[in-house]
Amino acid sequence: MSLTAQIDADLKKAMISRDADKLSVLRMLKSAIKYAAIEKGGADSVPTDADVLAVVRKEAKKREDSITSYSAAGRTDLADKEKQELEFLRTFLPAQMSAEKVEALVKEAIQETGATGKAQMGAVMKAAQAKAAGQVDGKTLSQVVQRLLP
Repeated sequence: MSLTAQIDADLKKAMISRDADKLSVLRMLKSAIKYAAIEKGGADSVPTDADVLAVVRKEAKKREDSITSYSAAGRTDLADKEKQELEFLRTFLPAQMSAEKVEALVKEAIQETGATGKAQMGAVMKAAQAKAAGQVDGKTLSQVVQRLLP
């Protein structure tokens, strides 16, 4: 089942069960996916699973930023709502790699690219992101690459 079909199915379930919180998140997600598809290929384009994952990651990142902002402002009610939305969005993302696997992946990318210093960090990041296939966020990957490059 494609990710778009899974989102549609979850949307129908949320409508039937009258789950307003999930319904609002799914409607927002469908809208964001449609906007991304229009930007990429016009009104008739169909988004791929990779496109949908990119949108879900973007929306999850927005929630993380909002949680930080609301927590700093003392608005725990809004932060809790954003946390709930974030947890639901994470159900559409692939499982995250463990720290050991990320480190092994980065070491392998360094060997493949032949990087000898921080000047080649871009090449290492590109190779590592291709291998990670969305199972690691860019910030974590960048920190590991910086730590492992001499």
